[in-house]
Amino acid sequence: MSSCAFRVRIALNLKGLNYEYVPVNLLKEEQRSSEFLKLNPLSYVPVLVDGDVVLADSLAILLYLDEKYPQHPLLPSDLRRKALNLQIANIVASNIQPFQNLAILEYINQNFGQEERVLWIKHHLGKGLAALEALLKDNAGRYATGDEVFLVRKIF
Repeated sequence: MSSCAFRVRIALNLKGLNYEYVPVNLLKEEQRSSEFLKLNPLSYVPVLVDGDVVLADSLAILLYLDEKYPQHPLLPSDLRRKALNLQIANIVASNIQPFQNLAILEYINQNFGQEERVLWIKHHLGKGLAALEALLKDNAGRYATGDEVFLVRKIF
């Protein structure tokens, strides 16, 4: 259910890595269990456990995987395209995705009502998506930033 968790699974598969997938049912609030909170006190998914390394942020996980496992790089070597990928990934992670987050949507709904929730979503997602369109307008190829799959692709 989590787009952040999807990002990590896509990267793991692109890199051809074997991993153990442990689903967390957000609707049943399994992310709030004491066992899960030991891994991520913020109670968000995904979490990557790699030996003694525990990471609980999709962008941090992706950058970690890219450094540790260089096969199929998630960032281009060209500095301009690399910076563009990081900028777009950050816009998605900071300015779009949070407004789709179940916990945030529930909070807005409970404290401000359904109508305000819809207004928030339209405003913030619209602003973020408009920024993405402007950035990608002259940079897209087969995928978002060229003809190879990198950190930013059509479905970041």
